[in-house]
Amino acid sequence: MSITGTAKIDNKTKNLVKRLIPGDIAIIHHEDIDEVGALGLSSRKVKAVINAAKSITGRYPNPGPAVLLDANIPIVDNVGNQIMSLEEGSSITITDNGEIYNNNEFVARGEFLTLDKVNAEMESARINMENSLNMFINNTLAYAKKEKYLIMGGVEIPEINTVIKNKHVLIVVRGNNYKEDLAAIKTYIDEVKPVLVGVDGGADALLEYGYTPDIIIGDMDSVTDEALEVCKDIVVHAYPDGRAPGLTRVKELGLDAKTFISPGTSEDIAMLLAYEKRADLIVAVGTHSSMIDFLEKGRKGMASTFLVRLKIGSILVDAKGVSKLYNQKLKPSYMIGLFAAAMVPIIVISTMSPPIKHAIKLLELRLKMLLP
Repeated sequence: MSITGTAKIDNKTKNLVKRLIPGDIAIIHHEDIDEVGALGLSSRKVKAVINAAKSITGRYPNPGPAVLLDANIPIVDNVGNQIMSLEEGSSITITDNGEIYNNNEFVARGEFLTLDKVNAEMESARINMENSLNMFINNTLAYAKKEKYLIMGGVEIPEINTVIKNKHVLIVVRGNNYKEDLAAIKTYIDEVKPVLVGVDGGADALLEYGYTPDIIIGDMDSVTDEALEVCKDIVVHAYPDGRAPGLTRVKELGLDAKTFISPGTSEDIAMLLAYEKRADLIVAVGTHSSMIDFLEKGRKGMASTFLVRLKIGSILVDAKGVSKLYNQKLKPSYMIGLFAAAMVPIIVISTMSPPIKHAIKLLELRLKMLLP
């Protein structure tokens, strides 16, 4: 059965997700589709995903393709770069054998991924994990030696308007399960009212839950204009050589921003900023902390993350996965028990209180008068 829909195209999946509407066909160039990207595509209810690259290269077991197939979204894999030159908004048709046509003109051909093929590729990737792990460790150690100044006071911390000293700081990153984890600590946010830091798109995650980010920090490549316009402080992550591509976008919006020159990831420097500004506690949601997380981001090591967490570990609480800690539903038997426990003091008070005793007597007399 063929699939027909409107083509939406982008080399960056996170940018494409913002433009998708239900029924579109997403065309991406995304090696090793990660879980966050797949969840973004599935949430937009696309008809199909066409990938110019290989959705599973075998470097590591990336969960993205399985997420899409579980959502009943077909994947046409390894189509080739020519598909990326297709004009956005074109009406395209995918045939049963993976051929792609635009106005009856052949464009490219790929292979439909099946669940069996994905499982087989994932098993091969798991076997290859030892090689990936060795390279990852070597890269991490090599860069850690170069970047040790991160924890030795060799990084200039920018001045910000938001007061952090002696406060809790919540840092939100759009990582795996960030929505569930953010919902799980909502009571903490409402009661403690921590300083809210959004790392790029993490700022929009805060807005989705009704919170205004105090600080936005990052490359500014996945945060919305709305979030930038309402926050108190904008900190643009700059490369070690001083280049800060995200600063141009902020200035075009007529907003002020500070730059933070540092290696590593934006979430690393968000934690470093909170620590150096004397936060009492740092709570992180959706952060990247495992080898798989970093391989999904295209990084070959995690030197800066290792160093920063080594420095701030005593005040860091990582809330990643907290939503899975306890998700048992309340059983009916528990409700009955709670009701019975609540009735005990009511019954005791009723039998010992003179006014209530009189009220009960009056009720008895009234019933006797009504009954024959």
